[in-house]
Amino acid sequence: MEQFIPLMSEVGFPIVVTLYLLHRIEAKLDNVVHSIQTLPERMK
Repeated sequence: MEQFIPLMSEVGFPIVVTLYLLHRIEAKLDNVVHSIQTLPERMK
């Protein structure tokens, strides 16, 4: 258990940053998917 706490503090920050960035990318990807899906209607 004593070895687990330093490992968690070292690895915890990169995990939090990764999850935050994935959340931001997901929102942007939703916008891209929506734009691609509406593209044929706009090209008519």
